[in-house]
Amino acid sequence: QVQLVESGGGLVQAGGSLRLSCDVSESIVSANGMGNINAMGWYRQAPGKQRELVATISSDDSTNYADSVKGRFTIHRDNAKNTVLLQMNSLKPEDTAVYYCNVNFDSGIDYWGKGTQVTVSS
Repeated sequence: QVQLVESGGGLVQAGGSLRLSCDVSESIVSANGMGNINAMGWYRQAPGKQRELVATISSDDSTNYADSVKGRFTIHRDNAKNTVLLQMNSLKPEDTAVYYCNVNFDSGIDYWGKGTQVTVSS
C-alpha cells in the first residue's frame, strides 16, 4: 500500500527549477495523527552515494537544509492538504538524484516514499 506519494521530478537544464510534492495518505494520518508529526523532509540518493538529507521541516515549522542546497531550495508544508513541498531553484547537475520523501512521528515511526528521479543536465 502506497502511503507517501512523491511527484514533480523530471529532467531539467542547469539553472532551471522543479517543485517536488509529497502527499501523505489518509491511512497514515488516521493511524498516527498529523498533529503527532515530528518532522517531514526530503532526502536524496545519487548513484554510488549514500542517501543524504536535503531539507526538513519540523512541527514548529523550523527548517533545516543541507549546505549544498541552502539559498536554492525551500521546503514548505501544507497541513490542510497533508503535503510537503520542495521548491528547487538554480538546479545544478550535482543535484541529480532520486529524491525521497520522509515523515517522522513522535512515536519514532518513519515512513518513506518510493522516490522520484530528478535529472539536471549541464
